[in-house]
Amino acid sequence: MFPQVPLAPPQRASANERTLQLDLPVLLPEVHDERDPCIQRLIQRVTAKPGVRTAHVTRDEDHDARQGPATGDGQHAEGHDHAHGHPGDHTGREPASLCIHYDPDVLALSEITRIVQDAGAEVTDRYKHATLWIQGMDCADCSMSIEHVLARQEGLLEVSVNYAAERARVEYDAQAIDRARILEVIDAMGYHAHDHPPGEHGHHHDHSHGPLGGLGLPILSGAALALAFFGELLLGFPTFIALPLYILAYLAGGYEAFQHTVAALVNRRLDIEALMVVAALGAAALGHWAEGALLLFLFSLGHGLEHMAMDRARHAINALTDLSPQNARVRRDGEEREVPVGELVRGDLVVVRPGERIPIDGEIEQGTSAVDQAAITGESVPVEKGQGDEVFAGTLNGPNALEVRVTKLARDTTLARVIQMVEEAQTQKSPTQRFSERLERRFAPAILGLTLAVIVVPPLIAWAGPWTGGLAWLDLVSLPWRESLLRGLTLLVAASPCALAISTPAAILSGIGKGARSGVLLKGGVHLENLGGVQAVAFDKTGTITYGRPEVVALHPTDGVSEEKLLKVAASVEARSEHPLARAVVAAARERSVTLDQAGELESHPGKGVVGQLDGEVIVIGNRRLFQARGSHLPTSLEAVIGGFEAEGRTTMVVRQGEAYLGVIALADRARPEARATVARLKELGVEHIVMLTGDNATVARTIAAEVGIEEVLAELLPEQKVQAVQDLVARYGSVAMVGDGVNDAPAMAHATVGVAMGASGTDVALESADVALLGDALDSFPFAYHLSQRTRGVIRQNLFISLGVIALLVPLAVTGLASIAPAIIAHEGSTLVVVANALRLLGPTHP
Repeated sequence: MFPQVPLAPPQRASANERTLQLDLPVLLPEVHDERDPCIQRLIQRVTAKPGVRTAHVTRDEDHDARQGPATGDGQHAEGHDHAHGHPGDHTGREPASLCIHYDPDVLALSEITRIVQDAGAEVTDRYKHATLWIQGMDCADCSMSIEHVLARQEGLLEVSVNYAAERARVEYDAQAIDRARILEVIDAMGYHAHDHPPGEHGHHHDHSHGPLGGLGLPILSGAALALAFFGELLLGFPTFIALPLYILAYLAGGYEAFQHTVAALVNRRLDIEALMVVAALGAAALGHWAEGALLLFLFSLGHGLEHMAMDRARHAINALTDLSPQNARVRRDGEEREVPVGELVRGDLVVVRPGERIPIDGEIEQGTSAVDQAAITGESVPVEKGQGDEVFAGTLNGPNALEVRVTKLARDTTLARVIQMVEEAQTQKSPTQRFSERLERRFAPAILGLTLAVIVVPPLIAWAGPWTGGLAWLDLVSLPWRESLLRGLTLLVAASPCALAISTPAAILSGIGKGARSGVLLKGGVHLENLGGVQAVAFDKTGTITYGRPEVVALHPTDGVSEEKLLKVAASVEARSEHPLARAVVAAARERSVTLDQAGELESHPGKGVVGQLDGEVIVIGNRRLFQARGSHLPTSLEAVIGGFEAEGRTTMVVRQGEAYLGVIALADRARPEARATVARLKELGVEHIVMLTGDNATVARTIAAEVGIEEVLAELLPEQKVQAVQDLVARYGSVAMVGDGVNDAPAMAHATVGVAMGASGTDVALESADVALLGDALDSFPFAYHLSQRTRGVIRQNLFISLGVIALLVPLAVTGLASIAPAIIAHEGSTLVVVANALRLLGPTHP
């Protein structure tokens, strides 16, 4: 669909080459997908300038060094800074960047910056992206009609219409066409297009039309048909009474189909509704008024019931918009007042009463309560929240009042971003859906050709009988015009691919809706389908299999030293450091209620440890290399202790006060308690190859892997080596899912068949970089997502079997005359309802 824009690490600049990195969201604010053609347009414009050598998309890959755990010998990882092109952005995102390699002898920094920014502005001003909401589509074929007509409009670059979601995604050249013209074209076809969600505040809209909903006309058609048919059969109605009733049944049942048929024919498009109208009119021409009226009645009734069923699936997604309150109670200048959520600014203090939904993302300033986060993370049990904890818009406060400090604007909340991305996902089509549409495009003309042959050939054979020499077999296929026309109309009804057209989008919409309600964001049908077919799963270790933060797991003081003193000295000095190991030591001291002393200035030795002052003595805390660098050798007894800890995959730090060694502190990144069950469940579901990828040392990695049941481990990988490892797995197994934390694993996830980010409820970049985002910080959401994908793939296969099976059964029966038009109508419309109902099963309970 879109050209693949490769993610590449920045290349090393030569002596006469410099690089500049600017954030893509700043250069192209409307672009949210790194595969968007606008990125390629930007690159082409930039690289066409003299002095620019190359440009490519990249991400900050220093996170592995900055956020990963310490290595097995206790060294402190050294951080790297990455400057973004938008210093005012404090959301914590690490967006994709455009890396430009240029010749400084030709272009100054200010000049190349201006060139890139001007090119971004030019692309943004000219090439527009829009999501449109379309009402009035009666069947999946309507979406293809709209695509067909829009694609012929000058300036329309990309069109994707999803009938099930009632949405269209368009990309257009603003110099050739504008959004208003696109809406006019859709409206002219008999549909109703909007550039915003119908209904107040963007809430989901109701498809009903009066007290009978969308079934008013079908019911009127059915009543007129029943009165005419049974009146003729039982009461002997004369023609002048029965015929007007049949005509009324035609008009009521075929009103919408006739409307859309006219619009489609005007735009040189023949769709399924046109085939039904032609079949009904042909039946009337032959005097089969009852059969034609039955066709239009069941066709309209089927679409009415289909709309009601699809609305249920749409409601599963659209109901997300109802979760966030429209107003918030904010405390300003000592007074509480209600204001619209859209008027809240960062730093505002919002008061949330017991039992209310939290209106905005923020941090708890005061109060403790149990917060039900099921709407965002899918967690079934409320989570205890207190001062400093993060809360999300749309979650439900428990028994106590909370005061929440706003950290994100309403448009940037996790819920708002989830809704936006689910809406975008609904406009994307899965591979099976695209296959079905291609098949339908070829299938319809073939059926028309076969129908014409069935209508024309048998009467011609009968007419040519005297000149054929009396061949007996020709008599078997010769028919009079009236009977052959009836068979042709029966074939037309039997072979119309209504069920085929709706079978896949109905299942995809239901699957996306089920995931959204369960804390799993599936960013398109292609990812929903692909996930259930992966042959291997690669897990990142830090932050995915483990919590991503080291903890003190053992204290080994030397003779005469207590554990409390060892921890107190180490924590007092490490309290001045922000390194993860330092924070772990301080946290352990606080858990044991150890009182810390005030330490002096801290001297950091990256990769080795720290040196500080405490009570006039020098405190050295670090690994072997730190002591070796200071000309010291560790006692043999401590070397043995360190060796034992490292054999268990622990990180160690030695503490010395003055000339006295106080002991060894062992730390480890603890595996999540659900990790082992997650791995076991994936194996039950059929995943045969599960691999751990990590930048940590091999000993630590193997220890954690053995603990959770993973047999294959690739350790000590740099970011680019992780990418290569994923590519190797794809080459070996065909399809691979990469599960990571969504930040430091973004490059590897981009090269996997499906990238899965977990713990994404507070990480914007995870929502942006992953194909599937697990919104809760629970690893066991992944087997649920995998199983949901498997079920969706199964439902799609079942629907295709039903829809194609009914056609395969009815076509020969219709051609041979063994099936009349009435049974063909019932089977045809019945199969459409069956596939929709089958797809709705995905919204029911799903076992993890």
